[in-house]
Amino acid sequence: MQLTPARRLAALFTLALGGFGIGTTEFATMGILPLTAADLVPGFADDPARGIAHAGWIITAYALGVVVGAPLVSTWAARMSQRTLVLLLVVAFTVANLASGLMPTFELTLLARFVAAIPHGAYFGVASLLAARIMGPGRQGAGVALALSGLTIANVIGVPLGTWLGQAAGWRWTYVAVAVIFAVTLVLAAAFLPRVPGDPTRSAKRELAAFRNPRLWLMIAVACVGFGGFFAVYSYAAEIVTRVALLPESAIAWLLATVGLGMTVGNIVGGWASDKSLRRTIMIAFPAFTVSLALFALLGAIPVALFVLAFFIGAASSALIPTIQARIIRTAGEAELLGAATNHAAFNVGNALGAALGGAVIAAGFGYLAPAWLGVALAALGFVLALWSLHIDRGPDTAAHSVIATVLGPTTAGIEVIDR
Repeated sequence: MQLTPARRLAALFTLALGGFGIGTTEFATMGILPLTAADLVPGFADDPARGIAHAGWIITAYALGVVVGAPLVSTWAARMSQRTLVLLLVVAFTVANLASGLMPTFELTLLARFVAAIPHGAYFGVASLLAARIMGPGRQGAGVALALSGLTIANVIGVPLGTWLGQAAGWRWTYVAVAVIFAVTLVLAAAFLPRVPGDPTRSAKRELAAFRNPRLWLMIAVACVGFGGFFAVYSYAAEIVTRVALLPESAIAWLLATVGLGMTVGNIVGGWASDKSLRRTIMIAFPAFTVSLALFALLGAIPVALFVLAFFIGAASSALIPTIQARIIRTAGEAELLGAATNHAAFNVGNALGAALGGAVIAAGFGYLAPAWLGVALAALGFVLALWSLHIDRGPDTAAHSVIATVLGPTTAGIEVIDR
């Protein structure tokens, strides 16, 4: 794809800006949830705990929207130009986020959040593919990382600012501000994204045929279970800061920003490493992720350790995202858009799974650090599933040989062909 350096940079920035908007709208919701509950949930003043729990359905609705929307939009848009699809998705984001800030009742806000999430998976899918195309051959991992960079940076900048805006001006203004971000993205996308022809030979039936591949389902399971470990901890970060480490509430935003910084670094490293070797990146990042969670469970009550380990949890988990997505795209074969979008649906299944199981162990009286031990179990299970997937690709070789080859790198031409 022949683009001037300036236009290439502008196009990549545009795709990342859309990801920034998505990250802000998804995770800032957690920061403004008490304000939303106080405004929309009847009887909140009489029973704040019940009101917060009820308002939590707003987060659940968004996660469900991602899970439902990723395969639906991807199959519907199978023949569409990638540029056209980005434009349509950004329009949908703009309207739905504006609606989220304007709905007068809880039920309508819930519906608006569900609708706002429907383009989520498809956007990151098409943005990853288009970024890889803009960057050139052999840069799929870097393209995925670039598309995701806005999401990770949102956790450092967008989420704290969105939370602050909601506290200062009202929770509705957070969603209005996100709608403005998407409106700017739309203008930039129309100006700078290259025109890419669609593929008239594609169809929904051909896209969905990818789901007949058991290896694809195995990698989806890796994403669902493995990232559940991250959300088991992330969902209860505020309680860990104030109730375990005994820090003031102001430290919550700093901890979330630390996680976001780790995610940003991990995303960059993961994108670069996955272009070198997906197998080796999985073999390094998953154990690092698991060990970080275990140390967090042991040392999370110590403030310095809390922040250091939060950074490494964010970095190790985020290094896996472009790696797993690139592998899912390759496993999906011709249905690359569906594969790219499916990873984000799986990611949000992990969100729901980790938060629900983490809440269950806290409710059972095991303490606020117990979700980290749950995260260790989920991350370890995700690693086992990933090893299984790698072993299947190795064909008749033994599992031990597969692990050695993953660590040391390809040693034969046959191994190089299946470096997925």
